[in-house]
Parts: sequence; C-alpha cells; structure tokens
Amino acid sequence: MAEQDITRYSYKDIFSLSTVQFEKACVFNKPEQVDAYNVYWIKKGKGTYNIDFKSYTFQDNVLFFLSPGQVFTIDSEAIQEAYKISFVRDFYCIQTHDKEVACNGVLFNNVYQTPFVKPCTKDTQKLEFILEGLIQEFKTDQAAQYDMLQTYLKQFIIHAVRVRKEHHTIKEDQETKLFKDFSVLVEQNYKTLHTVTHYANRLGLSPKSLAKHFNKIGNQTPSDFIKNRILLEAKRQLIYSNHSVKEIAYNLGFNDAAYFTRFFKKGTLKSPLQFKKEY
Repeated sequence: MAEQDITRYSYKDIFSLSTVQFEKACVFNKPEQVDAYNVYWIKKGKGTYNIDFKSYTFQDNVLFFLSPGQVFTIDSEAIQEAYKISFVRDFYCIQTHDKEVACNGVLFNNVYQTPFVKPCTKDTQKLEFILEGLIQEFKTDQAAQYDMLQTYLKQFIIHAVRVRKEHHTIKEDQETKLFKDFSVLVEQNYKTLHTVTHYANRLGLSPKSLAKHFNKIGNQTPSDFIKNRILLEAKRQLIYSNHSVKEIAYNLGFNDAAYFTRFFKKGTLKSPLQFKKEY
C-alpha cells in the first residue's frame, strides 16, 4: 500500500483518523497486536480478518472494534474506501465514560462475541456526518480542539452502540447481566484467579448457582469460560511477545511451567512451542 494512498489526521499521537480511498481495490496485509482502541469502518471492500485467532469474512459497510492486546491478522483484503479511528486510554477512557456511552463490553473489550456491526443506509449517513465534522476539526487549530475531537469521537461511539443494539439483540435479563458481570471480573482477574469459586464468591453466589445461570443462557460452563480466556492470552503472548513459555506461564499465574504446558496442550491439542511454530 503506497503511502500517498492514505490520508492521516492526528492529535498528539493519542488520537488519529486515517482514510483510505482507491480507484482500484488494493490488498493490504500486516499482522499486528493492537496497542490502542481501534475502529475500522470498511465502507467499500471485502476480506477476511482474524481477530483473536477467529476468522471473520465481510463485504462492504462493516465496522470492527478492537481493544488493546487483541491479535489482528488480515487473511485477505481488497479495500476501496475505509476509515480507521485510533485512540488511547489517555485520550478517551471507555471505562470512565461507560455510563455515558455504554460501549464497554458491547463494542470494546468484548472477546466473546462477533466484534463487528453493519449499519443500514440511514445509520451510514449519520456516521458519515460525524466523520466529516471530525475531519474538519482535525484541520483546524482553534481553542478547545481536544474537547471538540473527543466530542466527535463520543458521538461516533454512541451511534455505533445504537446500531449494534438495533441490529444485534442485547438482552437485559438477570442471566445476561450476570454473564456480563462475570466476564468483566474474568477480564480483570484471569491472570491471578483461575477457579470458579473465586468469581462466584465475588458475585455473591455459589459455584453451583453460577453454573445454573450459565446453563440457562446456553453458554459454556464458567470453568471453560475462565480456561478459554487464559488460553487466549497465552496464544497472544506466544505469538506477539518474546517471552519464554516459562515466563508466559508465570505471567498467567502458573507457578509450574510444566503444568501450564499440560493445561495449554489440553485446551489446544498442541504444546505452546508447537503452536508458536505453526502459527
């Protein structure tokens, strides 16, 4: 991809917008581990992305939401028009603003569901309008630019949440709320807490009661949920860090590297070194 084919606007290396427009489709392939919050809006194009080792095929007008730490690999891509919004926590903290925008666990930090949405024609027009304002603000050098840029970003995120809720059913019943609370706890503690009992206690439930709630919404067991999150991080570190298997084991709360290797092999049918070599 030629450098002149991409227009990039940025604010102090903490917030940026990149636009891609080609007369002919262009293929771009660069594996990466995401180090910021990223929104990819593929308006015209098609391809297959691998996000956290799962494959997603798309065609035209789709939004992807990636969080720091996620593994993003492009299998194939032919893009004619696309946008990439990138921001760090210091510019806009989604956890702090979650009550306002309700995006945490819906758009970002959601490694358990499909990470994209498809806006309809009306939604597309609204998102385009927001981006046009954002681009104009990037081009100005006036007072309170930081606040204006943050406002446009917030508008974009809020509308994306509305699109997802409109076109992707998000239940609000007791089991769904419990599942989200449990998944947030796991996300915060999976490197140190590995048993269902730890999480059930924090939720004020017995392990058996927690398992019953999971069963009602057809999800995997709480134990498998925890194990899969640990395995995901193990895969990320094996591929995108220089840590040894022993170091990764300790990073993930295992005191015995041999036990970690058995845990990994049981979950993936491959040893850590074999997985690293074959990926």
